[in-house]
Parts: sequence; C-alpha cells; structure tokens
Amino acid sequence: MLRERLAVLRAVLAGTPGETHDDAVQRITTLTIVAACVTSSLVGVAIVVLLLTLVLPLPVDPFASRTALRNFVAIAIYVPFALLVGVRVGRRIGDGATVWMREGRAPTARERRRVVAMPIRLFSMQLGLWALAAVIFGGLNLTVDALWAFEVGITVLLAGVATAAVASLLAVRFGRSIVARALEDAAPQRYRIVPGVAVRSVFGWALGSAVPITGALVLCAVALGQEDVGRVELARSVVALSAIALVIGLLAIVLTARSIADPLAQLRDALGRVEQGDLDVSVPVNDASEVGFLQAGFNRMVGGLRERERVRDLFGRHVGHDVAQRAMEEGVRLGGEERQAAALFVDLVGSTTLASDRSPTEVVTILNAFFAVVVEVTRAHGGLVNKFEGDGALCVFGAPLAHDDPAGAALGAAREMQDRLVAEVDGVRAAIGVSYGTVVAGNVGAADRFEYTVIGDPVNEAARLTELAKEQPRLIAASERALEAAGAADERALWALGDAVVLRGRSAPTRLATPA
Repeated sequence: MLRERLAVLRAVLAGTPGETHDDAVQRITTLTIVAACVTSSLVGVAIVVLLLTLVLPLPVDPFASRTALRNFVAIAIYVPFALLVGVRVGRRIGDGATVWMREGRAPTARERRRVVAMPIRLFSMQLGLWALAAVIFGGLNLTVDALWAFEVGITVLLAGVATAAVASLLAVRFGRSIVARALEDAAPQRYRIVPGVAVRSVFGWALGSAVPITGALVLCAVALGQEDVGRVELARSVVALSAIALVIGLLAIVLTARSIADPLAQLRDALGRVEQGDLDVSVPVNDASEVGFLQAGFNRMVGGLRERERVRDLFGRHVGHDVAQRAMEEGVRLGGEERQAAALFVDLVGSTTLASDRSPTEVVTILNAFFAVVVEVTRAHGGLVNKFEGDGALCVFGAPLAHDDPAGAALGAAREMQDRLVAEVDGVRAAIGVSYGTVVAGNVGAADRFEYTVIGDPVNEAARLTELAKEQPRLIAASERALEAAGAADERALWALGDAVVLRGRSAPTRLATPA
C-alpha cells in the first residue's frame, strides 16, 4: 500500500499521472496542495514574527508586556483559525473541482474551468486571510502607536502576498496531474482566468523584486520617522530583508521557470523520439496556458503523422509499397512510360474444384497462404505484385523501380515460388508463366479513379504461358526471350529450351523454356 502511494505521489510531482487510478491521483494531489499551502503559510507567519520582533526597527518595544501579550494572544487565536478555514476552504475548492475524478467520469466544461482555476482561487483565498490578518493586527496595535500599527499591517500584508503567491505556484506545479486528466480529451481553449507565460514571468518578477523593494521602501520610510534608529540597526534590517527577498525571489523564479521549462523539456524529448521514427509518443496536456496549446498541438501533429503513416501503409498494401512510395514522392498523373520488364503470372490449378470441395472460409485461408508466398518471394527478388486476379497474381520485375536483371529475377522467383508453394501450402498446385519485353507502366483510369498497372505483350504472353505450364512437370514455363535476357549465367544454366508453340491469341510462335 505504501509503495503504491509513493508511486502515485511521484506521478503527481512529475505531472504525468499515466495509468494511475483517478481517485488516487485526486486524493494525493489534494493532500499535497493543502500541505504545501499550510507549510508556506506557517513559514510566512514565522517570517512575520521574526521581522517584527528581532529585525525591523520599531517605534515601540514589541516585548513590552501589554503589546506582547495582546499580539501573541491574537496570533494564538487567529493562526489556528486561519489555518482551519484555509484547509477547509482549500479542500472544498479541490474537491469541488475534482468530483468527476471520484465518480470515474469525464469532466464537464464547467469542471474543467474549475480545475484550471484552482491555483487562482487558492491564491485569492489565502490572500484574503492574510489581508484580514493585516487589518486585525494593524487595528489591534493602533492604540499603541500609529506607526507601529502601520508597520505591523504592511509587513503582514507583504508577507501574505509573497506566501499566497508561492503557494499558488506550488499548486500549479502539484496540480498538473489533475489538469492533465481534465484536459485529456478536450479541445484546447484559452481560459482567461489562467495566467499566460508573459503574466507568469511578470508574476515571478513581482515576487522577486517588487515585493521586497516595497518592503525596503517601507523600512526606509519608517526609519526616517524614527530619530533613534542607528546605522547598525538599519543595516541589520536591510540585510535580513535582502536575505529573505533572495530566498523567496529565487523560489518564485524557479517555480515560474520550471512551470514553463518542464513542459518544453518534455516536448523536446518527444520531438526527438518522433525524429527517430517513434510515432506512438504523446505528451500530457497539463497546462492551460500557451504551453498547453503547444502540448495539444504536438499531440495533434503526431496523431496526424500516425494517420498519415497508417494511410500510407494501407495504400502500400493495396497498390504495393514501391508504387505508393513513388506516388508520394513524385505525385500521380494519368499515363505511363515504356520500360524493359519481366512479367510473371501465377495461377492456381484446379481452383474450381477447390471452391466446390471446401467451405468459403477454407478457400479464403488457402488463398491467403498462397498469396503470402507469392508476395514474399516476389519482394525478395525485387519485384512488385501488381495485382491479384481471382486465384492468380501478376508480378512485375523492372517497374516501377528499375532492376539490374529483371528477367533473371523473374526466372529465379518462379523456381523459388513453386518450391515454396509445394512445401508450405498443402493440396495446392500452381502454374507459373514468365515473359520479358517492352511494357507500358503507369496509372490507367479516370482522373478521380485509377490504378497502377503494366500493359504490353509480355503480360499477355505470361498469362498464356501459364496455361501451357499446367502441362509441364514442374508447372513452370518461360519464353525464350526471357531466358536470353537473363543476365545471370547461373540462372540461365538452370533452364532448358524446348519446342516452339503458338500461344492462344497469337500468330508468332513462342519457344518455351522450362526448369532443367
């Protein structure tokens, strides 16, 4: 249990809730923010007491019996009261903004606004309590000395501004997990109540410069009104104020800078992963300012890249990856170009009997296994499966991408394809025909619907050779022209020339070549 809570706490502090349960994130985040607000308030009270008792030059003795008793009784009453009110109101603000997390549902638009407004509402609540304290303690000491009452009131007020601001910055940091969940499925929008990057920067400057400078000015004004203030006492006060200002200013600037730098660092790392080809990356949208728009924009960009990659993959599966790649690089237009290419046609033998003896599901399974071998072998030899035609396929070598030896590749693919079909697809026999020559390869169809295809005599001849291949021992037949065009002597040596035959639909005889 403790390990799980520590894991949730680490996720909350990192601002990346991941798969952590919403209820756990809500509970730990609320407790963390409340603890940060209480701690900062107690530190603020301690600083005020230290300044007013030991550091600042005062017109009265703060340890005088009546003055001390009056103020310490007021502190003993008001501080617990303010902490109790602050905790209860803070919990109510947090619980009211995150009720959707406890109920396990998506937030409404109003609840999203409440979530992103939590730091501002907490700041307003704390500032109100500190302002009330300034009025109470200033008024309480007004009967003692007006200058003393003013110094008490302004010290409490300035400390309250700094304390409330630091607590607000801590709430922004610790509340990122809830903001990420709230904005997870929402379209990015500008929330006017959320300060932007420029306002945050000015806010950090105000805490680091404006508040301590105002305190120093007040100190000087008070010192000028007291004739008995010595140089050592004034110097001690300035040193103490400067040290406190440095610490609080540094904390404020660090929190402000980290609220901007941390999301940008996540974006930088995510961009690096995208550059390396990882499109499954995303960043949590845990900020409602311009930074959040940047995070949401990055996620939309990566989503678009994923969709583009999916479309390209589907496009490649339909027309062939080589054709798809060429279309994306060069664009598409109707027409074609002449290429010297080899055509390989493969066709199932006895497909009619297969369809009548097997169920449709079995036929589809057999066809998928058959075409899987055809595609793998064709790709391995640098070819393209141009189209599937029922129980057959047309494979092309030399188009659309050039090939050093298209005829040799087609002949080698025919032999390997037949061997693998016999070994891997039970009960299936396929006839293969191979031809070579000049073809026209390109996009054929209408302007709004076309396909990449290969047209020419070698394609027709390969289809006719497939019919004759059914009568050959190894069910493979190639044209003499394809064998002569093969550049690899080793491949040619594996084939033997046979008789010349007149193929159906042709007038000139074609001399056959079959595996030796």
